[in-house]
Amino acid sequence: MTTEPATKIKYRIGGMDCASCVSKIENAVSRLPGVEEVGVSLASASMTVRPGPDFAKGAVERQVKALGYAITADDDAAGSPGETGASHADLGEGPWWKTKKAILTATTGAALALTYIAHLIFPAVPQWIFVPALAVGLIPVARRAVVAATTGTPFSIEMLMTIAAVGALFIGAAEEAVAVVFLFLAGELLEGVAASRARTSIRGLADLVPKTAIVETNGTMEEVPADTLALGAIILVRPGDRIAADGTIVDGSSAINEAPVTGESVPKQKTIGDAVFAGTINTDAVLRIKVTAVAGDNTIARVIRLVEEAQDSKAPTQRFIDTFSTYYTPAVLVVAALVAILPPLIMGGIWSEWIYKGLAILLIGCPCALVISTPAAIAAGLSAGARRGLLIKGGAVIETLRKVALVALDKTGTLTEGKPKVTDIVPVGRPEGKILSMAAALESGSSHPLAVAILERAKADKVPVPPAFGSKAIAGKGVSGSIGGEEVMLLSPKSALAHAPMDQTLLDRIDALNGEGKTVSVLVTGRTVAGLIAMRDEPRDDAIAGLRMLKDDGIDTLMLTGDNERTARAIGSGLGIEVRAGLMPKDKQTIVRERQAQGLVVAKVGDGINDAPALAAADIGIAMGGGTDIALETADAAILHGRVADIANMVALSRATMGNIWQNITVALSLKAVFLVTTIIGVTGLWPAILADTGATVLVTMNAMRLLAWKGQNTD
Repeated sequence: MTTEPATKIKYRIGGMDCASCVSKIENAVSRLPGVEEVGVSLASASMTVRPGPDFAKGAVERQVKALGYAITADDDAAGSPGETGASHADLGEGPWWKTKKAILTATTGAALALTYIAHLIFPAVPQWIFVPALAVGLIPVARRAVVAATTGTPFSIEMLMTIAAVGALFIGAAEEAVAVVFLFLAGELLEGVAASRARTSIRGLADLVPKTAIVETNGTMEEVPADTLALGAIILVRPGDRIAADGTIVDGSSAINEAPVTGESVPKQKTIGDAVFAGTINTDAVLRIKVTAVAGDNTIARVIRLVEEAQDSKAPTQRFIDTFSTYYTPAVLVVAALVAILPPLIMGGIWSEWIYKGLAILLIGCPCALVISTPAAIAAGLSAGARRGLLIKGGAVIETLRKVALVALDKTGTLTEGKPKVTDIVPVGRPEGKILSMAAALESGSSHPLAVAILERAKADKVPVPPAFGSKAIAGKGVSGSIGGEEVMLLSPKSALAHAPMDQTLLDRIDALNGEGKTVSVLVTGRTVAGLIAMRDEPRDDAIAGLRMLKDDGIDTLMLTGDNERTARAIGSGLGIEVRAGLMPKDKQTIVRERQAQGLVVAKVGDGINDAPALAAADIGIAMGGGTDIALETADAAILHGRVADIANMVALSRATMGNIWQNITVALSLKAVFLVTTIIGVTGLWPAILADTGATVLVTMNAMRLLAWKGQNTD
């Protein structure tokens, strides 16, 4: 039976635990008639197939199951297994001890134990008593080896294991053959558990989003599945509830705990017009929220998707090891054969003794530990970063980050908050509180950034905001209105001079505030100056500490901004950073390329469209906080909750991950080298050989999993 060509079919795969699993499945499925394209993701345990006109229904499932993996169509993954489906446990969604691998390992172990006890009780019984126990574990392994060999992967780990076990059986080492198979299965099981833990670490973010939401329709409330929420829907979120979708508050004000998503320890006060994210917690009051992203495209879903894509992007070290292993495995077969054959032929050695050593070398040479050393660490590093709000798009980015010598940062929205704040209130004819109260009255209802800054300060200081009558904007000058029967204006200094006299002391104060990069507004009542209000886009709370962390790591910093020279230098001097101001997007890109030409590895950090060219030109482009979509798409990495300190943390994560990789490679190769020598001189045999391979694989996997506990440095 054939089906009509479709765009793509997605499957969930269970039982994948390393990169060699990916290549076996891709090789096998790509050879099927009617399969035009296949892609397997270890990170998401999934496979995508683009079928052709001759695509046969069920062929993909049969091929994958023959290789020893569980498979189900992605839309069936959450339901009951069908004819070609798989159980939840085998897809990695249930307890590990219920998987087929666990059952096979336990059965083989029990058969080995029973047979060994019987052999101890009846020592006269020949070695062949171990054959049934060997068959229990070896037949499934051998079947997978044959299928892999006939579908494009002749030198699989299963093939090496089958040759070694059968060879040991024929030279009278049946007991060791069973032990070898059991240890191999146990090692595979442990690899699978570790791989599943890494996968679950990032997929667990999805559990932050509640399964249901309360939707308001025509004044009535209805609880619906969160994944059915449509754009524009209004949802009701009660105090203590998690928010079910990305959206904008349309009614209410409350503190939002964003720690589950961003790691921020202090809840943020949000009100009408503010954006909120799925998975965050409403703490204080009832909110009505307009949905701005469907379930598959909310903040958490995007993070998960980008991290999974990044995990499938191979680092240079991993690509080298993958290429190396394609030649390494056949070479191991040749060396093992030479060790088994040459000494008896040339030096008159004992055939059984040297065949035994050759089989041990075959096991020692298994490349599993080496092949998994890099992707396991990369996956764990990416997951650890994502859970801290550091989104890194692939292994190549992780490798490059550790080499960064210069970080070029945008000012507005990167080193600063991206919005002005009231920094100074200078009383002249009225007290501070009265100046702020009257200015807020004039600005009520305005969405201008300076007006918002005044209103936020008034709210924070809890000053009364009286009604203003006849308020109107004066183009290019300010705003005016009547408050308590008194005519009041909030003007630029130049415009204020035309309405009220200012002495030199006041003018000098305005110049000093301007020199600090601040925008000054003058409050005028009648024909008298009542006071000054100065505002500036202030540095982020951790900007100084974050830049110091980079300096302590030996990394230089540079501010690249389109803002004016005076404002940029005022901010830069306070932060202790070199400044280049008044730049166009092209200028920023040019400066990045100049520094690269000097031999520096440059990271560019920014949050806006004007940063996109420089982000693309840099060795590493980093989008800051809730930057524009184009900045996030252009960048190689993103700092989701806008901490400057997280730039240094990202470099630290890169160094920790690469250190872990080299630890893994050293462990894998060192153990092989030691056991290779001890096997040839006759000190160790098959048992230690399989322990060298399986043990090394488990060791490097567990070492990589240590990265999941990485926290980075906090400046709070």
